[in-house]
Amino acid sequence: MKKSLILTLLTINALLITHAESKDSLNLSEMIQPVSDENIFYDEDYYNWGSSIIKGDDGKYHLFYAQMPREHGFGSWLSDGVISRAVADHPAGPYRKVEVVLEGRGPKYWDAYTAHNPKIYQFEGKYYLYYISTNTAGRTLADEEFEEARRKSYLESEFRALIRENQRIGVAVADSLEGPWKRFDEPVVEPAYPIEQITCNPSVTRRPDGGYLMFIRGDQPNQTELVRSQAVALADHPLGPWVIQPQAAVKDLNSEDPEVWYDPHRERYYALYHAFGYMGLITSEDGLDWGRAKHYRVSDKAYSDAEGNRIVVNRFERPFMYMEDGKPKVLTIAIRQMRGDTFSMFIPLD
Repeated sequence: MKKSLILTLLTINALLITHAESKDSLNLSEMIQPVSDENIFYDEDYYNWGSSIIKGDDGKYHLFYAQMPREHGFGSWLSDGVISRAVADHPAGPYRKVEVVLEGRGPKYWDAYTAHNPKIYQFEGKYYLYYISTNTAGRTLADEEFEEARRKSYLESEFRALIRENQRIGVAVADSLEGPWKRFDEPVVEPAYPIEQITCNPSVTRRPDGGYLMFIRGDQPNQTELVRSQAVALADHPLGPWVIQPQAAVKDLNSEDPEVWYDPHRERYYALYHAFGYMGLITSEDGLDWGRAKHYRVSDKAYSDAEGNRIVVNRFERPFMYMEDGKPKVLTIAIRQMRGDTFSMFIPLD
């Protein structure tokens, strides 16, 4: 009798595992379609970078995206970045720039010197624009010191290191995608184990059981050199308070730029990140315990154009998943070409 009960329990457990595994069926690499000119968004005065799409009440698609002035160089994302808005009739473009939405507010604010890496959402009847920014912790930099912070790495410049270590996540709130956008006196989440030093690159999704889940990029603790990692934070409201959970979502890999969403059809969370060579997909049933998805490797640093050419690029980063009816429709990517120029890309999914 006891042996029979044990065999029954083992059988039930095996069936449950098989059922859970069968739900992990998302294969983004097979969904990726070729890219045409209308799927590429370029600006002659700015480096276009990471982007985020939302459908407005006007039936149009609104893009919130990061830009860096070309006059200050690509590295000025940390010192001079702005968040702009563009519109299109289709989620994969072509997009037309409308306005600059956010920029650094100046030395007396926590978000003094940049606005970067936007993610736009509609929650509870309002629009929430999450972003990152930084400051100099009350220190005044001379013009030549700030110019050094713009153009050198944090290993070469104490001023670059200063604005790097003060990166935090903020949010702006509006009743309309046209604004006005209300900003706050403090960032929404501070570093806590299992990440340290900074919080940046937020991605948020609504939890099926209520509340919200945020992926956050920070630095791995106890490392002799920079190793990036991702943590999970939970909150009951989009403004927080956000509580970072003790278990890292990605802890054994140098990776960044997380993008998280809940898949109601597969009854699980998914998250994309780039690992400095490829784009990877991880999954979780509860949003806390993460592992590689069945179809983990999504893309190398390359895309296919409409003529069938495979275009290898220098950087393939900042993913965002535009969803309709809970299904992936467009994957947005920030591209830096081999020659150093950049643009935002919108990859159709089928």
